[in-house]
Amino acid sequence: MIEREHIGILGKMNSGKSSLMNLLTQQETSITDSTPGTTADTKVALIELHGMGPVKLFDTAGLDEISGLGEKKRTKVLKVLKECDLILLVIDPDTPDFDVERLVIEQARELDKQLLVVFNLFNIDSAKKIENIIELLPVLKFYKALQISVIEQGVRSLMLDFILNNYESGKSETQLLPFVEPGEFYVLNIPMDEETPQGRFLRPQAMAVEYITRKWAYPIAYRMDLNRARGVGVYEEKIRFENFLQSFKQKPKAIITDSQAMDIMKLWVPADIPLTTFSIMMINHVSLGHIHEFFDGIKAMNTLQPGDKILIAEACNHSRIQEDIGTVQIPAMIKKRYPGVKVEFNFGREFQNNESLQSYKLIIHCGGCMISNQKLQARLRDLRNVSVPITNYGIFLSWAQGRDTLNRVMQPWM
Repeated sequence: MIEREHIGILGKMNSGKSSLMNLLTQQETSITDSTPGTTADTKVALIELHGMGPVKLFDTAGLDEISGLGEKKRTKVLKVLKECDLILLVIDPDTPDFDVERLVIEQARELDKQLLVVFNLFNIDSAKKIENIIELLPVLKFYKALQISVIEQGVRSLMLDFILNNYESGKSETQLLPFVEPGEFYVLNIPMDEETPQGRFLRPQAMAVEYITRKWAYPIAYRMDLNRARGVGVYEEKIRFENFLQSFKQKPKAIITDSQAMDIMKLWVPADIPLTTFSIMMINHVSLGHIHEFFDGIKAMNTLQPGDKILIAEACNHSRIQEDIGTVQIPAMIKKRYPGVKVEFNFGREFQNNESLQSYKLIIHCGGCMISNQKLQARLRDLRNVSVPITNYGIFLSWAQGRDTLNRVMQPWM
């Protein structure tokens, strides 16, 4: 079976959805007419788009048809939205209200769908109204938009370029630990604390064990006592760690540590053993290899001024204790280094409902171990479109230990 990208064309009646369908397929796939409700049911076309590959296009009925049949059409359109990888929202700037567009955007955000906006210009003055539409629908700032007249054949190349330049397929996969080699030992430093659940590893730790084992390599778990390593037991704890490393006849190929142990690990791990963190591992995996965006984002820490805002974003709503990394440790570091910089928080789905993302100088995101790549990609798109940098816990905590430490933990991914 051919795996296709699903693209849905949504919007109001007579906004130009069927004309856009015909523009993309280069034939009269859908009937076009000025009569409202011409598209009686969803039209489907299987085509090949150069640069994207096999595509399934859905031309849907208008979501604003008022009738018993219209309600059935509306239900079906929203079902189509759920199964699409990309939504093309067609907007006629000359219409008086934008409730339909607001509904489509809300549904797309709820489902973390990629969405592109096509302003269909019916006359020369239509473009002048777009600025007002953005004021009415401020969430549009999170989405790329194209202004064309879809009935002009000459704009097909513009439309295709618009899609290809802004759509990112979620069907690709990124290896969890691409540097793992068969027959090598990999140490997992797991300093268990009050948050560590009984009877199991945390998801990133369990994933690392499974991945390393599947690659015919050898995962070795080590429990570090951070309280002793930072306190009166530092000497004994360091000797225990050194004895552990010396017990290997074959030197470990790399060490993966909990990010909050970086202040210790940067000093205790020999320079000839690569070192990185579970948090960096996860954000690279879930972001489908976009680790460079999080690495570049940390540079924003060098430009902070009093009054600036930072958003700490956690994908889940786990129980938090006194020394929680996201709500206690990182904010304390920021407050100490940057007096006057305000720290705010988003947990779970609060992020996608935050319409003020452009007001932050930086987003510091968790490792993303409890979030899908589709959901994280949606967050990255929002931030790219409002030009707000993002980094993550592992990168931040390594940066806090100095540039050399940050470069070291990033080296395995470069």
